[in-house]
Amino acid sequence: MLATEGASGVRIDRIAARLGLSKGSFHHHFEGAEGYKRDLLAYFERLSVEAFDRAIAEVETPGDARAILGRLTELIESRDTGLYRPQLEAAVRAWSMSDPGVRAVQARIDQVRLSALQSVWRPHVATDAEARRAALLPYLLAVGAGMMVPPVGAEELRDVVEMLLPLVPEESITAD
Repeated sequence: MLATEGASGVRIDRIAARLGLSKGSFHHHFEGAEGYKRDLLAYFERLSVEAFDRAIAEVETPGDARAILGRLTELIESRDTGLYRPQLEAAVRAWSMSDPGVRAVQARIDQVRLSALQSVWRPHVATDAEARRAALLPYLLAVGAGMMVPPVGAEELRDVVEMLLPLVPEESITAD
């Protein structure tokens, strides 16, 4: 409901009805609306970070930036299990503009994702600042694609990100 209706759709009465539960049992299970919001955001954060980390860990050659970024690009898919969930991402980012708790969660997610990308790039560039700029390029592309109305489709975004892959060095700068 968050992905389709935004923060205004995150209402206990509507969610309980959709799940066939009473509002009382829903409140009891989640310790009220704030408890539900806390658990929902924790789930979204875990989902966002674990999928990203798992994709990086799946690459057979850990220091191969091109392979890692290629794997992340492969996971830009239309399915809910892929890394690209533009409606949900847009809903949470919009919600974060008016709710400090949501903003804190979104900031942590962005920081973890950017740090992971930065660590992928770091062996291939001369400075931390260059690694950050290199990490920002695909990340901002994906975030921006999801914020467009309508969002850029997964296949088109994957094609655009693939255009960046030749920019990734094949060897680290410390390799002789």
